[in-house]
Amino acid sequence: MTERIVSFVMSGGVGSRLWPLSREDNPKQFHDLSGDGSMLAKTLRRLTARPEGETPIFLIAAERHADRVHADLAGLDLAGGGPLFEPTGRNTAAAVALATLRTLSEFGDSLVLVVPSDHEISTPRQFWQSVEAGTEAARSGRLVVFGIRPTQPETGYGYIEVAAESGGIFDVSRFVEKPDLATAQSYLKAGNFYWNTGIFLFRASAMRDAFIAFQPDIWQATEAAYKAATSDLSGLYMPLELYAAIPSNSIDYAIMERAKDIAMVPAGFRWNDLGSWQSLLDVGPADDRGNVIIGDVVAIDCENSYIRSDGRLLSAIGMKDIAIVSTSDATFVAPVSHSQHVKKIVEQLEKSGRLETRFTPAHDRVIESGAWRRRVHHWLFQETLPLWSTSGVDERHGGFHEALGLDASPLMKPKRMRTTARQVYAFAVARARGWDGPADRLISHGIAFMAGKGRTDKGGWVRTLNVDGSVADATEDAYDHSCVLLALAHAHMSGNPDALRLGEETFAFLDAHLEDSRMTGFLETSDGKGERRSNPHMHLLEAFLAWHQATGERAHLRRAARIIDLFRSHFFDPESWTLGEYFDAEWKPSAGEKGSWTEPGHHFEWASLLVDFAGRSGQAELSGFARKLYASAIANGLNRATGLAYGAGARQGLPLDLISRSWPQAEAVKAAIALDGSGGPDLKPEIEARVGRLFRWHIDPAPLGLWIDRIDERGRSLASDVPASIFYHLVCALTQYLDSTADLKA
Repeated sequence: MTERIVSFVMSGGVGSRLWPLSREDNPKQFHDLSGDGSMLAKTLRRLTARPEGETPIFLIAAERHADRVHADLAGLDLAGGGPLFEPTGRNTAAAVALATLRTLSEFGDSLVLVVPSDHEISTPRQFWQSVEAGTEAARSGRLVVFGIRPTQPETGYGYIEVAAESGGIFDVSRFVEKPDLATAQSYLKAGNFYWNTGIFLFRASAMRDAFIAFQPDIWQATEAAYKAATSDLSGLYMPLELYAAIPSNSIDYAIMERAKDIAMVPAGFRWNDLGSWQSLLDVGPADDRGNVIIGDVVAIDCENSYIRSDGRLLSAIGMKDIAIVSTSDATFVAPVSHSQHVKKIVEQLEKSGRLETRFTPAHDRVIESGAWRRRVHHWLFQETLPLWSTSGVDERHGGFHEALGLDASPLMKPKRMRTTARQVYAFAVARARGWDGPADRLISHGIAFMAGKGRTDKGGWVRTLNVDGSVADATEDAYDHSCVLLALAHAHMSGNPDALRLGEETFAFLDAHLEDSRMTGFLETSDGKGERRSNPHMHLLEAFLAWHQATGERAHLRRAARIIDLFRSHFFDPESWTLGEYFDAEWKPSAGEKGSWTEPGHHFEWASLLVDFAGRSGQAELSGFARKLYASAIANGLNRATGLAYGAGARQGLPLDLISRSWPQAEAVKAAIALDGSGGPDLKPEIEARVGRLFRWHIDPAPLGLWIDRIDERGRSLASDVPASIFYHLVCALTQYLDSTADLKA
């Protein structure tokens, strides 16, 4: 009886060598590069084509690609297999350990076949013949690899050096990484070097023993994540905090270069890893002059060139041995002999904060710009503003309620000054955008409560008031003062008669009691105690820009410029593109976890403000900082299952707070809108996607006019109430969205 082989497809790579076609959100394994389905779908079909023998098929893929994976799995019989989703990438050693654990737990000590998802193998029968040729060696406990006899000195592949041969099976002497051209030429002449296909066959217990011997940390961490995994009909999911703790390493470095008695089977199938534009030229349908032409292309007098357009018309004359690849937002041109070096372009783009390496604005991935206008307009003006202008107002004691229940009933909680100020701001913004509700009365109502109940003896503002308006906490907090200043600026623009005077008094207090005597920003509170934070400074920057908008006075820009200087010198880390949150009195990062704490939501807020200040001051280079903040938040700050921003993460990318709140999603919308007009890539598809996620997870599941503020890492609601402090985030972001799409029909 033919032995069972449990097959695993690894589908976690980005495929940056095929940029600009392959990108983080849509890597090469999901592309149809040869006209008969995606590379992933073809790999899966090849595995189902085993002539005889049980072959359960599993797929190890990124959670962020779950929708694409399920589309490629449709209609395939995986013989009891299914997808295993990685919440974050930890390289191929973790994937192989996961495959081994899955096999041992479900099928015992069976043979395991691990294959990449992005290789072109056009001869499935010969593929399985080669695999079957290695089963005896694998059954005996040897780790088996498959090698391709080289046909040219290829510098883009790893190599296997072999020694003695017995029964068609070679002993492996060593593995060699991608060589330079001279070394590759010497390998070709030697005759005992093979290209490494990255395909492995082994008995599950043999790989387990190898991990325990050489990489016990990887094995133990993967086992912990696997044991804590949850399953449903869509696949197996591992907890992020456990999976992210697995050391990242390749299977080649971790195991294969250390293990003894490795066997190699010479592959009898046609193979190409399609890792460069040169490789696509080699396997593609060529015309009579050796050109591979794809898309809307006119080529005259061209030879041996790969010319592809995934968008507009592309024309070329007299090109020879050239790769030209054009998408709707990027074009790559290089000699095909240099196309392996596209990674250098990708690295340069990422260093400069460009987003074209991450997002794919292809026609079949783009939602029509302005698609959410009708829903946004209705929710804001017909559901939310009417509710919060009535149920959210405390007509008895003054001010606004701190929170509503999910039944829209007011909750009797202490009233924070920052929340009351933000409600004033939100109603002023709504008024400026054409809301016909009682904005002027609500602005006056809020300011009267703040000024009548919340002033301190020194002319500042208290932190918290009781429900009845009595003072609960008289601390004079910089964060609260930033919110008061923001509200007063917009109230002044709305025509409130008291706002300008109160604003001037607040600036006088700020200068006298909250400004650092060393002129390095502002204190947290007027008593000067406590660690320093970047967040109050960000909100003060927001307030200073609002007052510049309200008055046109350059003094407010000078105040803002001091915050920008702090951002450049202390808050922003140029290595990780992240923004620090907590600092000591000398503006050094705080000790311990706090020192590496970053928040994606604040990255988005800073990005918007930097673009705004750049436009007012002429410091255009700040838009580059904004793009870097946005890029790092998108790369490391998103829950790949929901697409929502986490609460917080470390500078190194590990999430620290797995809860997704509503306000960072709103700020992501604002940041994408700001960056869309700052000279970078077209982010209109990204704007629509961000608005869509905000509604999908936070707004649509909630009662009319409310929102789900807190969502766990699996997309489940944790909300018990609706905090009013979020109202201004949503109103500001969604009115900006309406403004940015104003030339489109509602």
